[in-house]
Amino acid sequence: MSKISRKIGGLLYYSFAKHLPPSYSGLRIGQRALRALCGKLMLKSCGKGVNIEQGAVFSARTSLGDYSGIGVNARINGSCTIGSCVMMGSDVVVITRNHAFSRTDIPMMHQGFEEERPVVIEDDVWIGDRVIILPGVRVGQGSILAAGAVVSRDVEPYTIVGGVPARVIGRRREEEKA
Repeated sequence: MSKISRKIGGLLYYSFAKHLPPSYSGLRIGQRALRALCGKLMLKSCGKGVNIEQGAVFSARTSLGDYSGIGVNARINGSCTIGSCVMMGSDVVVITRNHAFSRTDIPMMHQGFEEERPVVIEDDVWIGDRVIILPGVRVGQGSILAAGAVVSRDVEPYTIVGGVPARVIGRRREEEKA
């Protein structure tokens, strides 16, 4: 997309569409279609049938696959690739870089940031409410991230993780359950 269309999409989204009711509300005024249009204008790539919910904040370097969603009040910072058919709950946070803190002779607030480490969320993933995904994490296909989890390491495909920090609490495939 051109810089102009990204700016138009951002202006339309952040000034108006972001504040419309969530898609599941009883009020149907085209909010889902309008936010999807803004996504197509703003995002690095945006598939068909997407659902960007009320209050979501996201980087233009986000890629959103077919039939995927960005949840109510979600916050996606930096470069994030979201595959197809991804469900995302409310208040999800995706972080792609942290503050630098290696030196003790300089206050942390003056050390800047570490290098960005993109996050990848593969196809058919369910991300529960208030999940936090930390920099550089890859979430494997078919995984489930339980509500409130803090995901600091890669998640294998078809794995269910939960807790702080997130750890394996189940598997979705029979051969892996034994």
